[in-house]
Formats: sequence, structure tokens, C-alpha cells
Amino acid sequence: MQYKPFSLFIISLFLFSLTTMSQQKYTWPDAKPPIALKKERIRNVHNDPVNDNYYWMYDFFGKGPDSARVIDYLAAENAYLDAMMKDTEPLQQELFKEMRGRIKEKDESVPYLLNGYYYYTRTEDGKQYFKYCRKKGSLKAPEEILLDVDKMAEGYPYYSATGFSISPDNNKMIFGVDQVSRRQYKLFLKDLKTGKITDLKISNTTGSATWANDNKTFFYTSKNPETLLTEKIMRHTLGAGADKDVVVYEEKDNTNYIGQGKSKNKKYIFINSSSTTSSEIRYIPADKPMEAFKVFQPRMKNVLYSVVPLENKFLILTNKDALNFKVMETPLHKTDVAAWKDFLPHRKDVLIEGIDAFKNFLVFTERQNGLNQIVILNRKTGKKEFLKFDEPAYTLSPSGNAEYNTDNFRFGYTSLITPASQYEQNLATGKRTLLKQQEVVGGYDKSQYVTERLFATAKDGTKIPVSIVYKKGFQKDGNAPLLQYAYGSYGNSMNASFSTSRLSLLDRGFAYAIAHIRGGEEMGRQWYEDGKMMKKKNTFTDFIDVSEYLIKEKFTSPQHLYAQGGSAGGLLMGAVANMAPQLYNGMIAQVPFVDVINTMLDESIPLTTNEYDEWGNPKNKEAYMYMKSYSPYENIERKNYPNLLVTTGLHDSQVQYFEPAKWVAKLRDYKTGNNVILLKTDMEYGHGGASGRFDYLKDVALVYAFLLKLEGI
Repeated sequence: MQYKPFSLFIISLFLFSLTTMSQQKYTWPDAKPPIALKKERIRNVHNDPVNDNYYWMYDFFGKGPDSARVIDYLAAENAYLDAMMKDTEPLQQELFKEMRGRIKEKDESVPYLLNGYYYYTRTEDGKQYFKYCRKKGSLKAPEEILLDVDKMAEGYPYYSATGFSISPDNNKMIFGVDQVSRRQYKLFLKDLKTGKITDLKISNTTGSATWANDNKTFFYTSKNPETLLTEKIMRHTLGAGADKDVVVYEEKDNTNYIGQGKSKNKKYIFINSSSTTSSEIRYIPADKPMEAFKVFQPRMKNVLYSVVPLENKFLILTNKDALNFKVMETPLHKTDVAAWKDFLPHRKDVLIEGIDAFKNFLVFTERQNGLNQIVILNRKTGKKEFLKFDEPAYTLSPSGNAEYNTDNFRFGYTSLITPASQYEQNLATGKRTLLKQQEVVGGYDKSQYVTERLFATAKDGTKIPVSIVYKKGFQKDGNAPLLQYAYGSYGNSMNASFSTSRLSLLDRGFAYAIAHIRGGEEMGRQWYEDGKMMKKKNTFTDFIDVSEYLIKEKFTSPQHLYAQGGSAGGLLMGAVANMAPQLYNGMIAQVPFVDVINTMLDESIPLTTNEYDEWGNPKNKEAYMYMKSYSPYENIERKNYPNLLVTTGLHDSQVQYFEPAKWVAKLRDYKTGNNVILLKTDMEYGHGGASGRFDYLKDVALVYAFLLKLEGI
């Protein structure tokens, strides 16, 4: 009994300490953030004068009088971030080591068969990149290393090799290299008999090439060096200089993307020109590379179509009179739309996403109720088989099907708790084989994690799917941290997939949720239409409604809720920060598109004109005013914003560095309260970050350390 007062004192002290911790779980160093210079610059569009004090940051890459000031400012922001996150450096190192430790360093991809050779990549212990290899006829044959990218990348802070294209005779290879991270690839030729690599002196390409069947002619896509728009399809003949290359197609509409490719049955070469609303295809026989390309079907307003050739007809995947797309067919000799007939009709509840053709089977990738499904059609019998899985949320997609004359179909499967898995199914017998599942080094017990699929109700009554994962023992009492992620643009669906690095958050008590908001295509084409152009705000309010739902269901609370998005998902972060800052303790905005109007007004900025079908053209007053009503940079107010970690890359080709830099400067000027805003600019990388398979984990470790610091973990 004599110990009771002491015990009560200890308990009271413990409870007091918990209360204190909940009120202030972390401290920041007494470092002063950079204060960006203000220079008045009036934008006057549609008689709407707007002052932009930070427009001078557009001066980049040493092109103008403020370029040195820009670099100095970005360096000062980096120094400020380093000072503020100094105490997390041991944690960042621990996280990096932990996440790298889960990666199987010596590994090999599943080989795929193409024209008599098995192709694969393999990685080695301690190496950042890979070897691209093949074996002739059998997996027991001697290995041939086509490219040692580990060796090629030595001495470069960034290195990307892509577009490996083998000639039909298997003796030559074209590949692209980017050493800057601007997605401007130079093309190289490797003679696979002699090993000689030749610089073709072809720059500003997408990095890929398409061989004609004569083994000496190939086609490639040329970009504008300033706007980075895909402008021309070029024809190159081996032995001739790049100055002799012929323009076979030039895109006159600067709102379109173009590209070239070869049909799976090797009979045709296609040129595709498309926006997000309409498309047009040209083609020639792959045996006749000097022929002029013919238009398959002239562009139709608001009609998208793609083409798959079979032996006796073309299949057309199109949204013509079919919101969620349907499959049509037409004879090889008559391709105009008047000859098209339904092959697979439109269904209101099913989105058809793709067609994979084989000699005896067709495979359709579909989406129903927000989930992937694969449909196998026997071309001889007409029998259908559906591939589905029973987890609440997952990703299912064709993978590595290069051969046309085979009955073996490969597909990938993953979920929030199932590591990436590759299967092969014999389409004739139905026999399914697991070829490989991603190994988590150090062990991983799937049964220790839980995944759910939830539906939040938006303000307009729409049901928003939510995929969530957490570790067993997670308490739904409102006190747990949760990271909510979304994208919500371009019709890109954010499928549930596995991440080894995410385990570092889940194991420390976080839940992770993907909000499948409008602007993606998870629930069909209308899902995308309702989240773009003059309906773009649905994307932002959906995200907020999901946050409120997760709080209501006690998965978390505003003190423990965090938001993350990148690129167009960074626009989402900026808009949500303006609209509902009180819901979040912190946000991560990666390479964020936040200065919408200024970027969309400037056609010299890379890729601007391609975006008109997504956001609108601000030269139109109605579009301008709508953009202005949500653009993050335009709508900063004097309010208490969440803690913010913003990242960008100096060489970013998709969202230029000055957008997040301007946004951070203006936020600092306006924000109230004591929450911090941190900006990290990677001076050597671009939109996708580091190119090595380990280096990118340093950025992940920084993000996780930021979250864990805010949680006091």
C-alpha cells in the first residue's frame, strides 16, 4: 500500500508526457528559410491583370540574366532542407539500408522468346544498372551480352538506355541513350556479329526505332529540341548519314503526340497520331519501307482508334459510338470507317483497354467495377475464358508476349500485399505456370498484412474506390498515421501494386491508401471525362472526400493524415492544400504541376500544346477563368498550410523546375502558422529522378523520414 501514491505519480507523469507528445511530437531546427527575390511582372490576359513576383525563375539553363540567381536560390533551398532534416540523417541512412536490403541484387528477368532468341536482363550485386542478354534457341545455350549498361553508365550521374530493337535477321540492334534526363535520346547501332557500336548521329528522339523487314531500313520519331514535341517520323537507311534521313510524316497539329511501331505479326509498320480525344493511323507493309504511308481512316472528331492486323482482317479498338470502347473489324483492303463492323460490342459496365493477338487466340484486357480482367477468345471455337483473381484490389496485365505464333500467354499479377508475379498460361490447355515472383530479401510474410477495397461517397453521391493496406494489429481508432496517394489525370488508372520500400512505412504503423479519383479511368471512360477540362475540380474534391471518409471511419485523423502525389498528382496536392489544408498534417508534392495558367499560356515550354485536351487552352476566356479558379499558384492565400515537402529536378522535361520553385516561394510569403515548407531540387536529374536502381531509394528515404519526423517516430 505504501507504494500506491508513487505508482499514481508515475502513471500521471506518463499520461502527461503522452499528452505533451500528441501536441508536439517533433521539433525543427532554428534555421531560416530562403526569401526569394520579388520582381513585378504583370500578366494581362482577358483583361485580367495579375502580378507574378516570381516569374523571373523561368530564366533557366544559363539563357538569361537571372539564370545564376535561379541556381543560387535552388541551392539555398537545398541547404535549408538539409539543415531542417539534419537530425533525420541517421534515420534516412537506416531507411535506405533497409529498403535496399529487400532488393535481390543479383537477379534475372523472365526470358521471352522473339524470333528464335530468348531475351532477358540480369543484374549483379552492387551494380546500379543491368546487362541486356540473349540466348539462341534454348535457355541452355551460351549467353550473349548485347549491352552492359553498368559499364556504359560509368562516369555519368544519370544514364538511361532504352528502346532495344533487334533487326529481323537478328544481327543488328538499335537503342537510345539519354545522359541528361530530358528524355531526348540519341540513337546507336550495334552490330551483333562484330560487337561494334556506331553513333548514328541521330538526336532528339524518343529512343525507339522500328525495323522494316529488309534489315537495313528503320523508322524513328524526331522531337522538337525546344518544345520536346514529337514532330516527325523519319526513315533512315543504314550506310547513309543522318542528313539523308527522309521525313515520311510531319505532324502539323501541335496538340498531338506521334509515334511509330510494328505489328506483332510483323506485316505492317504503323504511324499513330493522337491526342486524348482523337487519333489517326497511317501504315505501310513492313516488306515495302519505301512506300508512302496510307491513312487507315482519317481523323474523326472525338474518336480514338487503334489497329491490330490478323491474317485476313484488321481489328479496331475504338470509342466510336462506344464510350467504353468496342472492337470492330474490317477487311485488309478496305479500311475506311464505312466498312467497319462490330466484332465485340460496347458494354456500358466494361471498359476495353487493349487487344493482344495470337495466331489461334485473342486476348482482351478489360476493366469492370474498377478491377482488371483478362478475356481469352479462341479464334476457332469462339469460346471465352475470363482471368480474375480474388483479392479485393490488384493489378492484372499482359506481360512479355512478343511472339504471334504461340499458344503461350504471359501475364503479370500483383496487389498491395502480393509481390509482382509473372505467369504463363497455355491458351489451348489452360495450364497455368508461375514463372517468377518478386523475391523480398530478408523474408516477407503476406499473412501479416491486410488489404481492403473501400468506397467513399463524394459530395455529389459518386462512389470513389479506395485501396488500402496496413499491417495486422493496425487500430482503427483515429490515432494511426495514414499516407493517402492519388494521381487523377490523363485517364491513367492507379492500380494496386506491391512495393518493397512501402513496407518500411507499414512496419512503422502507417496505413497506405490509394484514392481512385475521377480523372483516372478506373471506373470506365466516363470516370476520366468527369475529371478533366471543365470538370477538373471533381479530381480535387474526390480526394478531399476520400480523406474525410478515412477520418470518419477512424483509419486516421487530421493530426495523422498525409497526402502524396507527383506531376499531375502534384497539381492535386497543390489544389487540395488550398481547398482543405486543415485535413492534413503533411503533404509530399513531387515534381508538381502547380503553375497551370502560366505554363499553358507559354507554347515554348515543353509539351504545353499537347495538354490542351486535358486542361483546356487559356487563350479561351472560359478555360482561363476555370483554370485560374483551381491553379495552385494562383490560389495561395493567407492561411495555415500543412507541412510540405516539395521535390523537383533541374532537368525535368515534363514539369519544369520553376513551377515548384515559384510555388514554394509564394507559399512561404503567404502562409501563416509554424508549419514548414521544404524544397529539394535535384541538380542532376529530371522528371523520373535517379536512373540507378538503388539511388532513387535515397529520395524515398527522405520522404519517409519527413513523414516519420512529423509523426515523432
